[in-house]
Amino acid sequence: MSVSPVLITGGTRRLGRYCAERLMEDGHPVIITWRTRGPAVDALERLGARTMHADFSTREGIEAFIEALILQAPSLRAVIHNAGAAVEECEGGAEQFDRQFHINMMAPYLVNLAAYDLLMASGESQRDIIHLTDARTTSGCAHRPEYAAAKAGLDNLTRSFAKRFSPHIQVNAIAPGLVMQHESDFEQAPVSQRAVLGPVPPGPLVIWEGLRYLLDTPFVTGITLPVDGSHHVA
Repeated sequence: MSVSPVLITGGTRRLGRYCAERLMEDGHPVIITWRTRGPAVDALERLGARTMHADFSTREGIEAFIEALILQAPSLRAVIHNAGAAVEECEGGAEQFDRQFHINMMAPYLVNLAAYDLLMASGESQRDIIHLTDARTTSGCAHRPEYAAAKAGLDNLTRSFAKRFSPHIQVNAIAPGLVMQHESDFEQAPVSQRAVLGPVPPGPLVIWEGLRYLLDTPFVTGITLPVDGSHHVA
């Protein structure tokens, strides 16, 4: 348990919300970001989460969030980059690429730079930055090339920041495969085509277990932890 909060971007849905709730169950203060306020934000606030508006789709939105974060959080225990852009919000082309770039690369890059001092101010024996990437960063994705390219860039930023912030801050990534069913046709593809460890998506617990490992171990930085059912050997 830490005194300084854990920041989770995009912490109101799916994996982000699950991990935020588990962190609070373990006694960690949590800050989550939201772009569109809805019932999930109210529910998380009732559980004790601090919430902040953030629009990571533009540089101006990212910088506005960073200014607000510095005012509201004098220190942080960890930063977990989970925010993402739903594919249906913009269908391909330059707009989609720009959106994916800002949310998955520009925002983590600028937030990490700003968060360095906040993490160092925590007084904790361990400080972490964790990027949520994707199992498709090395194989590519015909249906979502903008998304896959941006996540691949985030994966590379993991190693760059690990070098830059070492030995004071550990920077690692988790690369999920299909762990939760999604409504899109692509995500509905048979799991048997993607993994060898079972026909059913395992749910968010497997991501939480990876996250907990990275937050607890003091001896790894610059790694990407694949949580993908070993689809690369399928």
